Amino acid sequence: MAEVAQHETHGFQTEVKQLLHLMIHSLYSNKEIFLRELVSNAADAADKLRFRALENDSLYENDGDLNVRLSVDSEAGTLTVADNGIGMTRDEVIANLGTIAKSGTKDFFSKLSGDAARDSQLIGQFGVGFYSAFIVADKVTVRTRAAGADASEGVEWISDGEGEFTVAEINKPTRGTEIVLHIREDEKEFLDKWRLRSIIGKYSDHISIPVQMWKEEVPERDGPDGEKIAAEPGQWEVVNKATALWTREKSEISDDEYKEFYKHISHDFADPLSWAHNRVEGKTEYTSLLYIPSKAPFDMWNRDQKHGLKLYVQRVFIMDDAEQFMPTYLRFVKGLLDSNDLPLNVSREILQDNKITQALRQGCTKRVLQMLERMAKNDAEQYQSFWNEFGNVLKEGPAEDYSNREKIAGLLRFASTHTDSDAQTVSLADYIERMKEGQDKIYYVTADSYQAARTSPHLEIFRKKGIEVLLMGERIDEWLMSHLTEFNEKSFQSIAKGDLDLGDLDDEETKKAKEEAEKQVEGILERAKEALGDKVIDVKFTHRLTDSPACIVADENGMSTQMVKLMQAAGQPVPEAKYHFELNPEHQLIKQLADTQDEGLFKQWVGVLFDQAALSEQGSLKDPSSFVRNLNSLLMSLAK
Repeated sequence: MAEVAQHETHGFQTEVKQLLHLMIHSLYSNKEIFLRELVSNAADAADKLRFRALENDSLYENDGDLNVRLSVDSEAGTLTVADNGIGMTRDEVIANLGTIAKSGTKDFFSKLSGDAARDSQLIGQFGVGFYSAFIVADKVTVRTRAAGADASEGVEWISDGEGEFTVAEINKPTRGTEIVLHIREDEKEFLDKWRLRSIIGKYSDHISIPVQMWKEEVPERDGPDGEKIAAEPGQWEVVNKATALWTREKSEISDDEYKEFYKHISHDFADPLSWAHNRVEGKTEYTSLLYIPSKAPFDMWNRDQKHGLKLYVQRVFIMDDAEQFMPTYLRFVKGLLDSNDLPLNVSREILQDNKITQALRQGCTKRVLQMLERMAKNDAEQYQSFWNEFGNVLKEGPAEDYSNREKIAGLLRFASTHTDSDAQTVSLADYIERMKEGQDKIYYVTADSYQAARTSPHLEIFRKKGIEVLLMGERIDEWLMSHLTEFNEKSFQSIAKGDLDLGDLDDEETKKAKEEAEKQVEGILERAKEALGDKVIDVKFTHRLTDSPACIVADENGMSTQMVKLMQAAGQPVPEAKYHFELNPEHQLIKQLADTQDEGLFKQWVGVLFDQAALSEQGSLKDPSSFVRNLNSLLMSLAK
């Protein structure tokens, strides 16, 4: 190796410092994962070279035997993990080894508690990759050269993980990357070759790239019968199966192997919740291995975050995060797709409008929905765990995937008036099974929160009659219900929109009592409409209330208050929304209001009741000071 040029010193990104400190102090119970991470990265580098070489064979530099090699120097106390993959340029070294470019970093660190056991799980969800080397090493040296670059363009990176790293240009005759770990005094077990072999067997058997270790020379020796056994020269020996896991028969693969492969492709510490491995033959031939994680990543709601499957064509790695094969509402799914029908030189642009892509997308989507259906049917507790992590993402499905809308609807879960907490546990099938005789609609209410939904005045008549209502307090719920019109031939009905018609659930005695109550306050509707003017669409009587004097209700085909908020939050222009003002003729306040002869006082009371109803429905008022003035004025008049 030629002389090393002068080293430049750089500071780690703040988040890297935090992550390094946490890994060194929190992952003490699972230190061996550092080797899984480094071997996984090395295998990815080999995959990327293979793909790039499809268009430029010279990148192989007359060495097409891709591999990962582990070597130990006991005297120096070092472990080296080397690959002959794609390598890195100087700029890539600084970017990849000095910063965390992953979105969600800030949110990740805000959730850390200081508890080592809990934080190690959070770190696992975030992914650690290269930085895991510092779990067992007090110094790490990286030497790398990008494939196709000149030998003089090698780069050396050195750090003790404390806050700074140095970078220098070196001469590196071979492409690829070698990572030299200077093992800590109390971690010398990772210099034991048998220990390393067992770790490779545990975590990296499934990797299709050969992982090799040096087998020492065996001198000539005497056999049991006195004959001479020839010496065996030292050589590199493959210590993993080096067969792509997804190409093997399912019956030959253990659950532990499936779990470790998931951790390889996702860099997650936790086991997956479920997986599906399928080989399809027919018009399209492909193999898919799809996983549902047990925990949501921190950047799941980042619209710019890449997602998708690893794409292989005829066992050749093509690209990470191929989003074309998985709809956005299933973006939490991890895994891979290996197609025999796509061309090796396929690009993201070609994939967009490719008929084969569409068939593969439909097939993968179907597999995931089937996996979730089986989970929901066979293990309610496991499915609830999935729903708590990914439910709000799945709610995007009916709007995005019309052809699977009924299947997705069957997987949705909600809170309801028949449950005691905000846990979303009620399926639509559960609801229909509990429907009262004569009920032909699925009733629901949307609000800013579960608590707001549970205390909505629109629920009053439903509570009185014991009719179950789905309580929707998530921001996505209004969007969901605008694309979900029916399930199992039962239509959905918002209890806060349009006229309330309970149909066969209303008896004749109740109807007569309503008519009698309306007669007692006859004339109040016209007076209230005149008092409110163009602030409302109309003023009418309602029998959806039992305890409240009034409420506002959106027009049947109009925009609900929640949809208005949703569009405003998204920066969309929203026309001024007007509502129906409904009065409860059986309420004492309405009866007293009907007897009020002073039109000025009547107008004040109507204004206060309208603002109260708007506040209850919307959570805020356009002119709260006017409401306060009117209310204070009325209170003062009552005090006289």
